[in-house]
Amino acid sequence: MKTLKDRVIVITGASSGIGEAMAKVYAAQGAKVVLGARSVQKLQLLTGEIRAQGGQAAYCGVDVTKPAECRELIETAVREFGRLDVLICNAGISMRAIFDDVDLDVLHRLMDVNFWGTVNCCKYALPYLQRTKGSIVGISSVAGLHGLPGRTGYSASKYAMTGFLETLRIENLKKGLHVMIACPGFTASNVRFSALTADGSQQGETPRDESKMMTAEQVARIVGRGIVRRKRLCLMEAEGRATHFVKKFAPGFLDRMFYLVMSREPDSPLK
Repeated sequence: MKTLKDRVIVITGASSGIGEAMAKVYAAQGAKVVLGARSVQKLQLLTGEIRAQGGQAAYCGVDVTKPAECRELIETAVREFGRLDVLICNAGISMRAIFDDVDLDVLHRLMDVNFWGTVNCCKYALPYLQRTKGSIVGISSVAGLHGLPGRTGYSASKYAMTGFLETLRIENLKKGLHVMIACPGFTASNVRFSALTADGSQQGETPRDESKMMTAEQVARIVGRGIVRRKRLCLMEAEGRATHFVKKFAPGFLDRMFYLVMSREPDSPLK
């Protein structure tokens, strides 16, 4: 694959943030995008916008925690465009609370969306992707490379995603399937505003300075290049690359650095 042109790409969590940016960027590059999210109204508007600009797009309302709806998303892609080349598992939620305080239901919700949502979509996409020697992309996080204090459920769900996708890659070594784990750092996107607090309510306002973060469009373009190059791991900025490197040689130092950075957030849950 030298370009995304004419590739059929399914994107979950496509109604906002990184997912929306990927839909627009890849459609502009000539891909045929199939958008999945819970908000059908937003998907309709985004699909209309892409088509109005000459792109090809379809959509399907989906709650990724429900296997039957994930199956329908994949079948929509095949019905509309006849094949499937790329599945991007982007749907996700975050959290902000230390384990001492958090309700266990919050951790279950994160696993249901971030981990099981990935598993559900991969289950139904896999036969089609094996046929095309296509790509599965998991949108993970720096929190999936090293434990992030105040984000126990988020880190756990991203680690689980990584373990699942790495195993899927190995099982399909002789079938030509490409599997990439993409790890953005802190990104300016709606997922941060909807992050769950200790009792499961949405935080509503991010404590971090959004202007200093990567944009969703930047993430989308980096992920797109990673798909074309069939990379295994897609690290996006100095923070991610440093985490990956330092963890190998000085994990204790990395623990202290992560604690220091997260404890300096406004209203940090770290005491």
